[in-house]
Amino acid sequence: METFESLVRAEFSPKNAYLNTASSGLLPARTVAALHEAVAIRAAGRPLDPLFEDVELARAAFARLAGVPVARVAAGASVASQTGLVAASLPAGAEVLTAEDDFTSVLNPFHTRGDLKVRAVPLERLAESVRPGTALVAVSAAQSADGRIADLPALREAARAHGTRTYVDFSQAAGWLPMEAGAYDFTVSTTFKWLLGPHGAAFLVVPEDFGGLAPLLAGWVAAEEPWDSCYGPVAELARSARRFDVSPALFTYTGVRHSLALIEELGVAAVQAHDLALADRFRAGLGSLGHAPLPAPGSAIVSVPGLGGRQGELSRAGVEVANRAGNLRASFHLYNTPADVDRLLDVLAG
Repeated sequence: METFESLVRAEFSPKNAYLNTASSGLLPARTVAALHEAVAIRAAGRPLDPLFEDVELARAAFARLAGVPVARVAAGASVASQTGLVAASLPAGAEVLTAEDDFTSVLNPFHTRGDLKVRAVPLERLAESVRPGTALVAVSAAQSADGRIADLPALREAARAHGTRTYVDFSQAAGWLPMEAGAYDFTVSTTFKWLLGPHGAAFLVVPEDFGGLAPLLAGWVAAEEPWDSCYGPVAELARSARRFDVSPALFTYTGVRHSLALIEELGVAAVQAHDLALADRFRAGLGSLGHAPLPAPGSAIVSVPGLGGRQGELSRAGVEVANRAGNLRASFHLYNTPADVDRLLDVLAG
């Protein structure tokens, strides 16, 4: 019987202490092999049917991780484009409540509309700041800059009390933090971070009634019968969230399919326990060095003020982290070990 450790060892062999999943996750060996095969299919002129099938298999896997019916999942290219669909659905003058300094892809499409009232408050005050007339709350489940986790249950209750819709970005959480996408009106996640896929895919979860979204980007793949809809206007849009699909990056979705399979095999609960144990080990070690991370309890992302400038030194020493707004950001995932944490602490200690 394969264990968590044996599964991980079979898929990953990083050459350094890679502690930067919040920027990009590592590709599993099975995903790399699948990408090579996809390229070979294209290069040989073979039918691309298996690659289109991978899009649907990836969609179904994401639906299982998100805990929603597959009919609610749209396949797109980026969080920003999916946010744009949500932003376009709002009437002029609608109020959108956001968290201060959230990731740009969650925020900017609402600002570029030009006719929405976008209000930003500290993350910790988000739920209490929902008020009558707030049309939508948009927030990341886990903050990119420092790993703080939004109080989503409180937000959900506040939104329900005021008839406010919710849009949650799970990009920094999906893969290590359990998702309950069905508890919100809209959720989104890119797949190249904690879900370990290639760049170029993002899943949008919509309500069963589509939540007023218009299929602004609909092409032939958004039709109920795509291969019968290649010419002229689409006669019938897909009856599912697939009506919001854009033409898929086939290689990417092939990779995503296999990466999501690994997450499912390992189990999000086991990944979460592994990741948080390493993050807590780093937090404890920082204390012995006289440093204090920004508060982000229960997060796999740890951000340390004042140390971001050491990112280059750490990289030269074989430790990959990120410099975000002057803070050193370390993010811990399933392929990391206690030795990686200790190596990071050793370099910081000089």
